[in-house]
Amino acid sequence: MERGLFITFEGPDGSGKSTQVEYLREYFAEKGIPGVFTREPGGTEIGEKIRGIILDRHNAEMGDMTEALLYAASRAQHVEEKIRPALEQGMVVVCDRYVDSSVAYQGYGRNMGEQIREINRYAIQDCVPDLTFLIEIDPREGRKRIQAGDRDRMEKQALAFHRRVYRGYQQMAALEPQRFVVIDGTQDRETMRRQIRETVDKALSQRNII
Repeated sequence: MERGLFITFEGPDGSGKSTQVEYLREYFAEKGIPGVFTREPGGTEIGEKIRGIILDRHNAEMGDMTEALLYAASRAQHVEEKIRPALEQGMVVVCDRYVDSSVAYQGYGRNMGEQIREINRYAIQDCVPDLTFLIEIDPREGRKRIQAGDRDRMEKQALAFHRRVYRGYQQMAALEPQRFVVIDGTQDRETMRRQIRETVDKALSQRNII
């Protein structure tokens, strides 16, 4: 059986990517396309427990390496338990954040550099996305969309941190234009929805999934 299609969504906090993932889920349901929709950190019972630790606002003392390794641990379980088996069955997997988030947030945001790619090389093995949507929005604007009282530990980081994350995403997209599709996050939701759907339809058609 041919390997399935692996689609990921990335972007700064407040970019609206999770909303677009839900729109795509609805579209798949309407079309009867078998897909697995998941998220990171999390996606499995173990991963969701790790997510709770990472994003807990009370864990302010968490070290940068601890944070990076927790993300990688959650991802390793996610790949082994859910993502790889679904792809091997020829299914479409759509994930809200994946390894690019670690490179952006820890590699660039925490200034941890290439060691983040090395850590995650073990976590994902050869399980690399086929298509990645990067929803771009200026960090200052993205933060305005999240109420201060609702921000998790990562969202509460300083604006300078989020600007480094944003630049990291831009650099990654420039280095891998064949995988990344950049979407302007300042557009209205329906425009973004249409652009994403058209790109996904093309990818599914190329794999003879629709």
